[in-house]
Amino acid sequence: MGSSLIVNPAALYASAKTGEPWEPAYKKLDREGKFAQRIKEAYAMFENCRLCPRECGVNRTQGDTGFCKAPVKPVVYGAHPHFGEEMPLVGQGGSGTLFFSNCNLRCIFCQNWPISHEGEGKVIRDEDVADMMMKLQKTGCHNINLVTPTHVMPNILNATRIALKKGLNLPLVYNTSGYERVEILKLLDGIVDIYMPDMKYMDPEKAAKYSAGASDYPEVTKIAIIEMQRQVGELMVDGRGVALRGLLIRHLVMPNRVAGTEKFVQWVAEALPKSTYVNIMPQYRVEYKAFEYPEIARGITVQEFLEAMDWAEKHGLTNLDPHSIAVKKVYDRSRSG
Repeated sequence: MGSSLIVNPAALYASAKTGEPWEPAYKKLDREGKFAQRIKEAYAMFENCRLCPRECGVNRTQGDTGFCKAPVKPVVYGAHPHFGEEMPLVGQGGSGTLFFSNCNLRCIFCQNWPISHEGEGKVIRDEDVADMMMKLQKTGCHNINLVTPTHVMPNILNATRIALKKGLNLPLVYNTSGYERVEILKLLDGIVDIYMPDMKYMDPEKAAKYSAGASDYPEVTKIAIIEMQRQVGELMVDGRGVALRGLLIRHLVMPNRVAGTEKFVQWVAEALPKSTYVNIMPQYRVEYKAFEYPEIARGITVQEFLEAMDWAEKHGLTNLDPHSIAVKKVYDRSRSG
């Protein structure tokens, strides 16, 4: 795999094709008078919460909590520039990351389990989230990266509109586990600029075993990713290589082929453009309760990562994350030497 696999070259100056300066999707939606109505529709869902595929149906406005344990107000663990994300998100100024506490999937190997499982963080107002967005923009971040956003989606929409009135002009990155309802994603159409879902498993039994009974995860997430692709298309970057719009998919290689990586890359090649940006990640580590499951109670081997990358090449994926390509090249040299 050569160096042409970095980004979609045809999109380098995508915003210039229209002859107009780039602007975030939500800015146009608000100008059309539609953003406020979307927020109203989203907030109504708190009364019978079905924001995620768990569809708990609890009334969060009355203090009830469902599977994710999240209150009606957002809980935020932290907000800061992040330089460990994918290169098109990081650029020179970093990705402006907001870490939301609690989670609708709750994997037993979660690396952020104190935040996602235990709910560590501070309960704040939507206005405070908006202020965090503005601070990240002022710091020089290239985007607003919303980590684990599903269960606080209405709060995010409201905060974004508040920040927009204060001058927010950055892409929104919806950084999700992938466990999303299409009906909810359609509400986000014209608001989210960049979708960054995980595709964790291709096997329903593995999903149920390691993600709290979510046996529907593979099929639900496939449908969700196809909808994300419909909304934002392939990744587009500016002249600096910084992402403006599009889809990035993350897939974590797990020990003993638990994640079903070959099936994953084959599905991408068949269901999406082969030039879809895919990050095949080698950084699995044993966290939280993973020690209790022998199948995933170790890190991955070099061979497991290399076979994952080889499968991606075999199935013709052409836009792999450059960091993963660099890691593969290092391992390839050691393998051939």
